[in-house]
Amino acid sequence: MTRHLLDLDDLSPSELTRILDLADDPSRPPLLAGQTVGLYFEKPSLRTRHSCETAVVHLGGHPVTFRADEIGGSGRESMTDITRVLSGYHAILGARVFDHRVLEEMTACSQIPIVNLLSDRAHPCQVLADLLTMRQEWGSLAGATVAWIGDFNNVARSLALGAAMAGMHFRIASPVGFGPSPADIDRLILAGASGPPFMTDRPVEAAAGADAVHTDVWSSMGQEDEIAARRAAFEGFQVDAAVMAAATAKAVFMHCLPAHRGEEVATVVVDGPQSRVIVQAHNRLHAFRGLLRFLLEGTA
Repeated sequence: MTRHLLDLDDLSPSELTRILDLADDPSRPPLLAGQTVGLYFEKPSLRTRHSCETAVVHLGGHPVTFRADEIGGSGRESMTDITRVLSGYHAILGARVFDHRVLEEMTACSQIPIVNLLSDRAHPCQVLADLLTMRQEWGSLAGATVAWIGDFNNVARSLALGAAMAGMHFRIASPVGFGPSPADIDRLILAGASGPPFMTDRPVEAAAGADAVHTDVWSSMGQEDEIAARRAAFEGFQVDAAVMAAATAKAVFMHCLPAHRGEEVATVVVDGPQSRVIVQAHNRLHAFRGLLRFLLEGTA
């Protein structure tokens, strides 16, 4: 059966651990020797493109990166036809898209693995790197507490799933209307959470006793027309020194980047000694290499 990764709950907890183990393994078996991996981008990218292309090279393959305007997706040609054609060229396809439904259309017809490199609903590759970073910090994930401050967006949704699968406690502080939906909570319980996450509208309360504090920008790509309204809604939700002081003394700060200093995070935090944002960014490479190895092991 062809394996796809649209979000982390496409994996079992043991498979998630296997990917993290492979990500921590510095060896580079030439599993992609003589093969290519197609990387489709509807959105600009720094970390995703460079980490994915480099991971493919590490495994002996050749990355082929292409944009929407180069293939005529959802215009000149259907995504179904595009995916069927590309499935005959590449060993794996990754896609960074605006609309998650594009990925669902691709997986419905693909004979090779499809990996979500980002969508409006999920960002599993980012969270693999996040989990890897936290595991490297503490040695184990089980029982640790992670706090999310801000919008329950694509990154937060995947992080909450990953935390549930890894036996972690997840807390969130968000304004009214920006937290998990009932469907999100049901999904977390199916993924292994013991119950609904701790939810509050007070960042300090969510961060109290946390081992890691995460946040993201208040407005993502595609939400430019909402910037002013979101700034007003998220006033008071900055991760600042007071929020970090509520966490444990050894707590780390994490952000998927790019960061808007002075908005969702204070400069003293993102550039301070508790910040792990650069390690986190570097782990995007190792996490994707681990994911590729896992997917290729399954097709060997």
